[in-house]
Amino acid sequence: MSISSIADRTGSNQEEIWQARVDLTAALRWAAKMELNEGVCNHFSLVVPGATNRFLLNPQGLHWSEIRASDLIVVDPDGNVVEGNYTVEPTAFYIHSRIHLAKPEAKCVLHTHMPYATALCCVEGGRLEWASQNALRYYGRVGYDDRFNGVALDAAEGDRMCAELEDNDILFLANHGVIAAGSDVATTFDDLYYLERACLHQVLAQSTGLPLKIVPQDICELTVRQIAGEKQQAYLHFESLKRMLERDDPDFMT
Repeated sequence: MSISSIADRTGSNQEEIWQARVDLTAALRWAAKMELNEGVCNHFSLVVPGATNRFLLNPQGLHWSEIRASDLIVVDPDGNVVEGNYTVEPTAFYIHSRIHLAKPEAKCVLHTHMPYATALCCVEGGRLEWASQNALRYYGRVGYDDRFNGVALDAAEGDRMCAELEDNDILFLANHGVIAAGSDVATTFDDLYYLERACLHQVLAQSTGLPLKIVPQDICELTVRQIAGEKQQAYLHFESLKRMLERDDPDFMT
């Protein structure tokens, strides 16, 4: 059963919406395979194609490894479930909706407590250091929220986090986790994946007790431009992940 056959719905917009469901579900499934998730917590969201005030979101209570495309819920800016058979997890709504509404270019928002990135959130002055090629793809794209303010259970806290994100794509949340925001699922998931790899390399390097070998600023600026020019690589990466899911876990598309 192919993705295209499952997406055979009436009307091009319905096909686009179904494909969005499939893509977001694929991101959730692969994040679980990579152990980037935590229990049934953390959340991925995507603006519904053709809409500005409707968001696809993984529902409360389902493990990422079991979620199917049809399980995703649609919520409005007030946190009401307008489509789906499950409830919305409150922090998911307050974090994601505020970013989507304040940053229209942030069509996809991914929030995790993935281990190595979160480790940098748990140390005083934790920062992503420009010490690996993977880290350099984020040069000039990272924000930091250095004040943990409890669980995000109201719009004001979501707005505060969004303000700390500013014009960046990545936000490290003190004592909490990370947020990646982007224009589509493929590039945002690619950012999330390589962010964890960069943090893993940094934590391992720092564990040696030796000083990090920091890349000079001019080379950082060159490298981030070079990687940005290879954006197609993110789509190739994500398509390969979907092919493997279609082969091994085809129920994700149902």
